[in-house]
Amino acid sequence: METSLDDDKAEDIVTLEISKKCSFADFMVVATGRSQRHVSSCAQHIVEKLKDAGSPAISVEGMESGDWVLIDAGDVVVHLFRPEIRDFYNLEKMWAVPVPSSEEMAAV
Repeated sequence: METSLDDDKAEDIVTLEISKKCSFADFMVVATGRSQRHVSSCAQHIVEKLKDAGSPAISVEGMESGDWVLIDAGDVVVHLFRPEIRDFYNLEKMWAVPVPSSEEMAAV
């Protein structure tokens, strides 16, 4: 994913390991495109590469608008944003919050 995004000149590519925070994915990739067209183009290239690699189920949302495109590839979820949309939602900050351990929760 990161290689494809880097090749397409996506900006601020961040990969988060989220397997301990949720059950729907192991990794989340967040990147920025310079325009709606750039975001959609980056997303299309990722979808094509996933299909070429034989990914069984790929779900894509937001391709039409190009403001925020979500690609769900099972173990990996990719969020592609225009800069101002990424700043507004700030997913990295939300997902970077530490998850308390079972022991910490039991102590509460």
